[in-house]
Amino acid sequence: MDSITRPVLLSGIQPSGHLTVGNYIGAMKSWVELQKDYDCFLVLVDLHAITLRQDPEELLRRSYDFIALYVACGIDPERATIFVQSHVSGHCELAWILNCFTSMGELKRMTQFKDKASKSGEGLNAGLFDYPVLMASDILLYGTNLVPIGDDQRQHLELTRNIALRFNRRFGDVFTIPECYMPKVGARIMSLSDPTSKMSKSDENPNNYIALVDEPSTIRKKVGKAMTDSGDEISYDESKPGISNLVVIYASVSGEAVESIQERYAGKGYGLFKKDLTEVLVECLRPIRERYASLREDQTTLHSMLMKGAETARQHSLSVLERVHGCLGFIPRHNET
Repeated sequence: MDSITRPVLLSGIQPSGHLTVGNYIGAMKSWVELQKDYDCFLVLVDLHAITLRQDPEELLRRSYDFIALYVACGIDPERATIFVQSHVSGHCELAWILNCFTSMGELKRMTQFKDKASKSGEGLNAGLFDYPVLMASDILLYGTNLVPIGDDQRQHLELTRNIALRFNRRFGDVFTIPECYMPKVGARIMSLSDPTSKMSKSDENPNNYIALVDEPSTIRKKVGKAMTDSGDEISYDESKPGISNLVVIYASVSGEAVESIQERYAGKGYGLFKKDLTEVLVECLRPIRERYASLREDQTTLHSMLMKGAETARQHSLSVLERVHGCLGFIPRHNET
């Protein structure tokens, strides 16, 4: 399928914490599977990351770490556009315009803002409040058709759609209305120690997540300590969030159906299941970890790839920005012919 006619997919991850098996199952695995059918724009959203204070040296190092992991997980830079958000000024330019089509009430209703605001105290900043509009800009800037998201991002994508529809009602079909994509299994991977909370790459307790670069011995320890539930039945049951989370991880990584896993481990207990889950994870992450180590050594090549990706992204975004400017009555920035 010609890249010009392919529908557009956009997705991104903040360079904070450590990329986990939850990120892989919930997003990156889908990127790899969908890149053959979509014109993929895979962005490292560093502007979003600074809504919380970052150490500059750590942010720089981690940004390269994440980009290397994008490729290590199977993203082909010759097929997909990999770039950094701050390298394409159109993200911020369109965000300002979209701010003028977004109500304060909509932003105040954002669940993630309310959660973070309750924990930020005096550190609350305008960027944290306005985060969803920049996210909307990220998506709408590229005429995006499909956005792979986790279950916790549904509200943000719905706001994006509402902003786009509002703009289109006034000015015509300017923005493509994006649809969400979530994997059938694994859209929300939970913490190993607290299966009622999402697995977070920024979690201060490393036992709560499995990082993509964890060594086999570390994975074994973390899976061994993972919370299960009373009894020893291997089943997916909402009343048993611990073992259900582990079953979902097993199914997502192995490709085996949840029902098949339940049948195979019926009456066999948690010990054997955790041992086998460990081996499945180790074998899944081994090639990612090994390829990452090789890629990360060549930072110059990673940087060149990002420069190429940013130029492709800038060129692709120009038509949307020009249409938006024309609707608003801005003087064209290029010579009129």
